[in-house]
Amino acid sequence: MARLNAQIVPVTPFQQNCTILFDEETRLGVVVDPGGDVDTIKGAVDAAGVTIEAIWITHGHIDHAGGAMELKTLLGVDIIGSHNDDAMLMDNLASQARMFGLGGEIRNCTPDRWLAEGETVGFSGHAFEVFHTPGHAPGHVIFVNRAAKFAILGDVLFNGSIGRTDLPGGDHQTLLASIRDKVLPLGDDVSFLCGHGPGSRIGDERRSNPFLLGL
Repeated sequence: MARLNAQIVPVTPFQQNCTILFDEETRLGVVVDPGGDVDTIKGAVDAAGVTIEAIWITHGHIDHAGGAMELKTLLGVDIIGSHNDDAMLMDNLASQARMFGLGGEIRNCTPDRWLAEGETVGFSGHAFEVFHTPGHAPGHVIFVNRAAKFAILGDVLFNGSIGRTDLPGGDHQTLLASIRDKVLPLGDDVSFLCGHGPGSRIGDERRSNPFLLGL
């Protein structure tokens, strides 16, 4: 069976986990959440010998989507995601950059394809189910590979914490509902990478994450 690999490239002052997902045999893959530092991401892709087929976005915050258009230009691939409820966020990335004093080639992002609940995306035989998980951002999506028992959760669930909900479009109860109804049912044996910090397993978070008590 082809083996799925993931390489994390921390980017931006927010230390966001941009992820290169790829098949070890074919060396085909995708970049998930290129928030910035595009030269660093491109260097990591080249060093790994990976051919990128698409850019996937979990949500439209600047640290996850700020470098997407620049990377699209460099690689000549489509931007896929997030859900179109994030359109307003994607349309204001450049103004977010100015607000945070960030330089570089941060541009507003126009995805080639928005994603919706129940769709499937993939590469080199690796299929990822798409779940719409609002709360941290209105159009947040997660990517789940059942065969590998692996998920990319963006800023929905962290190791020991959950996504913040005090940004525009955030809502604490909506986020908790997304975790309860979409993430926890994936199963305790599913490992995940998140948008910041170390990954974890859903079962470990169910048992020890204080934000999940009572869900």
